[in-house]
Order: sequence, then C-alpha cells, then structure tokens
Amino acid sequence: MSELKSHTLRRGRIFPEIQWSEEQKAQWQAERKKLYQRCKLIFDQVQPELINTHYNWYIAVEPNSGEYFLNDDAFLAAQQAHKKYPNVKLHVFRINETGVCGRI
Repeated sequence: MSELKSHTLRRGRIFPEIQWSEEQKAQWQAERKKLYQRCKLIFDQVQPELINTHYNWYIAVEPNSGEYFLNDDAFLAAQQAHKKYPNVKLHVFRINETGVCGRI
C-alpha cells in the first residue's frame, strides 16, 4: 500500500517582508492616475480621426514623446511601444467611443 503524503497549505503573501504602507500605496495610485491623465490627453486628440479607420483597435500611448502605436491586439501595441521605448510606462486604450473595452 502506498503512503499518502500530506502537504501543508501555505496561505498568505508570497513575500511577507515586502509590505507597502498606506502612503506608498497612495503615491503609486497618484502616479498611475497622473500617467493616465497625460496619456488620455494624447488619446483624446487622435481618437476622433482614428475611430473611423481603426475602430476597436488598440492604441499604446507613450506620454513623454506623445507618440502612439496602433495594433488590433493590445499586447502587440504595447510590445511595439516597448521596443522603441524600453523601460517606459505607457497606457493602452481601445479606439472606440469610450476608450475602454468590455461591458458592465
């Protein structure tokens, strides 16, 4: 008869020594919001002309240069942007009326 081994289930954080304080979380959220707002300005400028030709495509916006990258796949749009601008934060929008995909 074979023996059954019991495994101890570990629950909790993967790296419990890395804990963000509330200030760090708030700072991260503020940085993300600022990045989104900078990218949204560029998206709002180009969206009216792109909506006719690239409806439901994705646009990856690099806010420092103002350059954007189009593709029908969100991952490939971001990959194109990261190829030209490695290690930079960007935002990906969907080219439609709202700039997002999915339904609520």
